[in-house]
Amino acid sequence: MEAQTHGDATSKVSLETEGDGTLVVQLSGAWRIQNTAASTSTVVKALETSQIRRVRFDAKALSSWDSSILMFLMKVTNLCRQQNIVTDRDGLPSGIRRLLELAEIVPEQQGAKQTTDAPSFLARVGTASTDVFVSSSEMLRFLGDVTLTFGKLVKMRARYRTADLLLIVQECGPQALPIVTLISFGMGTILAFVGAVQLRQFGAQIYVADLVAIAVVRDMGAIMTGIIMAGRTGAAFAAQLGTMKVTQEIDALSTLGFSPLEFLVLPRMIALCLMMPLLCLYANLMGILGGAAVGLWMLDLSWTTYYHQTVYAITLTALFGGVFKGVIYGVLIALSGCLRGMQCGSSASAVGEAATSAVVTSIVFIVTACGALSVVFYILDI
Repeated sequence: MEAQTHGDATSKVSLETEGDGTLVVQLSGAWRIQNTAASTSTVVKALETSQIRRVRFDAKALSSWDSSILMFLMKVTNLCRQQNIVTDRDGLPSGIRRLLELAEIVPEQQGAKQTTDAPSFLARVGTASTDVFVSSSEMLRFLGDVTLTFGKLVKMRARYRTADLLLIVQECGPQALPIVTLISFGMGTILAFVGAVQLRQFGAQIYVADLVAIAVVRDMGAIMTGIIMAGRTGAAFAAQLGTMKVTQEIDALSTLGFSPLEFLVLPRMIALCLMMPLLCLYANLMGILGGAAVGLWMLDLSWTTYYHQTVYAITLTALFGGVFKGVIYGVLIALSGCLRGMQCGSSASAVGEAATSAVVTSIVFIVTACGALSVVFYILDI
């Protein structure tokens, strides 16, 4: 009779070979997932090196156990079944025997195990292309539905609450003034600093006013306001609508006969489209004041000189062009935020993903629209 012991202080596997070709697997100690070190490799070696016709389990010294011992026994049982070796489970506790019988009664389903093979490059490209196509189709469908909803608004047939519209206007407009003030004023000072460093070499500090005024009014005021509102309001729209979808409030509105687009999306789009031009004008003013602060305190320019130079540089065409860009950015932000909110999944993490996706989509659309509008304005000589 040969005896071998394997394992640690808490879980042990002892093997004994009897003369009639029986391998006795003795289990002892506390078998817990967090401290089990025994493996089936010792049993495999014993079966390969000896003429074993029968395997018997002995668990008299077993103090406690959990699912780790079941996994060990299942592996040993499957190994014996492959080699046509008889297993004797009479030495196991009744609870373990019942669980093993239950595991054998319910076979493993085909494909239940997840494969860890990484997809190929072509598979990843195909999946990404399919996702882009599906996302584009959903976006176009949502845009068409919103267009039809605005048609109902023109015909005075859209149903939404005026109180909700006024509340969203307050959230999109007055409550956004502090952050717009800070960012726009800082942007004006940065532009003035950059311009002053270069223009001072030629003694042309006075043209800092022209640089700040033209840059802020034509592009920077509108695009910075758009990015601010994308991170502040667009994400809020996506989070609000996503939470409503998770809590099934949108489904409840549809069940009651209300259109979610009319009741939830339309007020948000109207509010943002109304507030973006005003916020854009306010951002222009703050940016010019930021440049004036640098011009007055660092370049020794008088307030009158800076004012007249700014008025001379700004044209109504540039001013209205910047405001028009602000309106376009507002539409894109509202569409992106509401679209991602309506596409939100049914889990709590999906709400955060929808908000993040809304910000990214809004900024991408804003930058793309800025480039396209700049080309159009250049062709039209605006």
